Amino acid sequence: MNKEEQENYRKAGAIAKQVKEYAIIIIKPKMKLLDIAEKIESKIRELGAKPAFPVNLSINEIAAHSTPSYNDEQVAWGLLKIDLGIHVKGFIADTAFSINMEKNEEYDKLIKASKEALENAAKILKPKMNLSEIGRVIQQTIQSYNFSPIINLSGHSLESYNIHAGITIPNYENKSQQILEIGAYAIEPFATSGIGLVIDGKPSGIYRLEARKGIRDSLARKILDYIEEEYKNFPFAQRWIVKKFGARALFSLANMEQSGILYQYPQLIEKSHKEVSQAEHTILVSEKIEITT
Repeated sequence: MNKEEQENYRKAGAIAKQVKEYAIIIIKPKMKLLDIAEKIESKIRELGAKPAFPVNLSINEIAAHSTPSYNDEQVAWGLLKIDLGIHVKGFIADTAFSINMEKNEEYDKLIKASKEALENAAKILKPKMNLSEIGRVIQQTIQSYNFSPIINLSGHSLESYNIHAGITIPNYENKSQQILEIGAYAIEPFATSGIGLVIDGKPSGIYRLEARKGIRDSLARKILDYIEEEYKNFPFAQRWIVKKFGARALFSLANMEQSGILYQYPQLIEKSHKEVSQAEHTILVSEKIEITT
């Protein structure tokens, strides 16, 4: 990373912190998820950045990849995960936290477990350390609360316009010999009272551009041009496209998905359908460790 890249990561992180503080203030029980998502995404833009992916608002056993549809009537309840992605010129801040929307002591414990796992992992970080050691600390912390880490979800390296850049930060001791090299990373422990695995659920309404192919439909071509220009490799929301192009865009999105032009992420569901909490920070690794979010 050069100095300009590091500075853009820092700017994104600073904005992410402000947005997270804003989200904590505005989110109330029974508030529409669509209102929450739109307010958070508007705040990101107001502060001079752009979403790196649609705000994820995942409830209870849904661990990740859940965002409201364009006409969603769902409200906030249960154990709510808020996962925010922000970018400045393609350089990303990825951060998440969980809120107990009920008076439920188990949810409080789950939130504490994932948050403390993240804090404990951050305390041991150093350049060139073994990634499995990060996973060991996360696993031990979560298990100390008699919960399980979700082992098939992980943190990840970040690159310009690339949220999942190839390197994984495990949430358990996976015996990997890979080391923490210079770069940007997201560390994100998930804690659950279930078995600690996620499976694919229903379609999420979150897409990414998979391949540029010829397509007959004129509206679909306009949408595809817009996606390439506006989002590049970043995931985007169905509701963003509907807001820009109208409800007819739903047909175009479905056609492009069927043609392999777009990929739609599935929701990720805890396999035993138990509640999940999440905590996440972005870090920069150079000659030192810096938590940007």
